[in-house]
Amino acid sequence: MTTATTNLPSVKTTLVEVTDKLSNPPCRIFFKNEYLQPSGSFKLRGIGYMLQKKIEEAKKLGKSKVIVFSSSGGNAGLAAAYAAKYYNVECTVVLPKTSTDIVIEKLKKLGANVIVHGDHWGEADKYLTEVVMKSINEDELPVYCHPFEHELIWKGHSKIIDEIIEEGQLPNLNNVKGIVCSAGGGGLYNGIVEGLKNQKQDIPVLVIETEQAPTFHETVKQDKSITLSSIKTLASSLGSPYLSPKAFENYKNHPTKLGLIDDLDALKGSIDLYDKFGIITEPACGASVSTIFDKQELLIENFKNLQKDDIIIIIVCGGSSANEETLEFYRKLIKDSK
Repeated sequence: MTTATTNLPSVKTTLVEVTDKLSNPPCRIFFKNEYLQPSGSFKLRGIGYMLQKKIEEAKKLGKSKVIVFSSSGGNAGLAAAYAAKYYNVECTVVLPKTSTDIVIEKLKKLGANVIVHGDHWGEADKYLTEVVMKSINEDELPVYCHPFEHELIWKGHSKIIDEIIEEGQLPNLNNVKGIVCSAGGGGLYNGIVEGLKNQKQDIPVLVIETEQAPTFHETVKQDKSITLSSIKTLASSLGSPYLSPKAFENYKNHPTKLGLIDDLDALKGSIDLYDKFGIITEPACGASVSTIFDKQELLIENFKNLQKDDIIIIIVCGGSSANEETLEFYRKLIKDSK
């Protein structure tokens, strides 16, 4: 069950204990079900919140029109399109030629203007910001929806923690020993840390990446902002070449652990989630949920001395690029790798 959030396109999502459905978990496990967001992922929280604030800003500035712009061929683009439709404003999304027909059709159904340009996201984004967005009029306010890099986006994501703590969704907050999330550019992680800070909680966060897109790991290892020279990951929503500087700052100031898994582990996580719970998500989400299936050692290693009454919360972040057909494709990839 979900509940609409006041004047926001995102909804309040459930927190559900799944311990009894798992094989010998080290403690109690809860799912925060962000896959239930109308756009299919947690991205709607941050982008929806940002758009709400930008519409308020436009009114104060006397702008006649708000136009939403995105270059994401994934969950951020879908969230931007959904939020724009919710607020009845125009949305334009520029996608690279590699984008899937599934995403393009979903964007069009949401009423977005879709432009296909460039061989990869970087070229699509450059065309969006340097060409498409330059054509707006002075009385119009453009809203550029970056997938993860904006303080209003982090603020929107932080409501995940507010719900967990303020809505009485937990049996005992003192028993919560950690929160697990996936990370690409770090937007979700930033929101979680901001939410914990607002609630005056120092609960550790375990961030899961794949070895094929180790952006967070490399940033920490080199102790500076870096850009990966190439990214070849099947968990495409985690394939950011760089980490949000705010995420690196949060890592230094909030108890944070990093976990690294293989792409195939992320795929297996998505398959296990579907087989056990009937939930369809993409491998970016499979990365975090893998910690309750084949990669339980990550929980045991990073949250020391877990007891049966302790609680770990998994952010089931969602993802709209998967369906039953793609899950079968993942099964074949895993089978062929053995």
